Amino acid sequence: MKEKLERIKEEAVRQIQESDVPEKLNEVRVRFLGKKGELTAVLKGMKDVAPEERPKVGQLVNETRAAIEELLEDTRKKMEAAIREERLKQEVIDVTLPAKKNMVGHSHPNTIALEEVERIFIGMGYEVVEGPEIEYDLYNFEKLNIPADHPAKDEQDTFYINKEIVLRTQTSPVQARIMEQGKLPIRVISPGRVFRSDEVDATHSPSFHQIEGLVVDKNISFSDLKGTLEVFAKELFGPETKTKFRPHHFPFTEPSAEVDVTCFKCGGKGCRFCKGSGWIEILGCGMVHPHVLEMCGIDPEVYTGFAFGVGLERIALLKYEIDDMRLLYENDIRFLKQF
Repeated sequence: MKEKLERIKEEAVRQIQESDVPEKLNEVRVRFLGKKGELTAVLKGMKDVAPEERPKVGQLVNETRAAIEELLEDTRKKMEAAIREERLKQEVIDVTLPAKKNMVGHSHPNTIALEEVERIFIGMGYEVVEGPEIEYDLYNFEKLNIPADHPAKDEQDTFYINKEIVLRTQTSPVQARIMEQGKLPIRVISPGRVFRSDEVDATHSPSFHQIEGLVVDKNISFSDLKGTLEVFAKELFGPETKTKFRPHHFPFTEPSAEVDVTCFKCGGKGCRFCKGSGWIEILGCGMVHPHVLEMCGIDPEVYTGFAFGVGLERIALLKYEIDDMRLLYENDIRFLKQF
């Protein structure tokens, strides 16, 4: 038995010394020390050894195992050190080179402006709702008091998919859909992308974004509209901002108005930014037309409401003093990283 253990030890030492990679060392460990290894087989054969010899044989097996394990461990450490040394020689790092900068993105100017507008109106108790960008002519025009022969329905101004379906020209169809549900009172804003057949220039695009608001309840008056938009303007452009309402016409509101705010650049004194007038137009608004309420199933004798709409790009252009709308869509990193 002693001679057999010596042979096992000599063979293990030889194979360990011939190993040149950690994988081969592991194979040697399994062959000699594993569950089906040669030393384990010797221990299983202890039943054939005379009882008085078993302590000596057991001690010899343990000594052989310890010697093999120690040699394996020493060889492994030396092998790993050699591999690490070789890797360091090959992977030379020039610490004088500038570090690589992580390009961290951030929100687009439109998104920043939208989130600020949503924050303002949510703070006033409004709900944010959305609707389809591909809309029925019925909701985009008819239910908003825009009849079949209205100029706004001209194919030169609107993208038609067929006679009944269009790419929405405003987010007002969302308001019609909300009113149809009949869950009153209503206090919502509806942001989203809209489409019009416009030529691309510094202030126009065939695809842009709008934010429209709607309030329907009992005893809603024009003074409620003025108060709401005044709070909105002060929150968005600063507490010193003043508002001015000018008569206008929209088919779905009566009376209607355009809203100007004092130029936040010059404080209303007149400058290049406001073209010397001291005022900047920001949105359109008005009281919801009684016929629109009727078409959506709401009794205009009981309920009244107001609506308003503002271009998201216009807010971004004004707030960040951008003079060309195309910059918002050209994805020029030099422009976008300023925000």
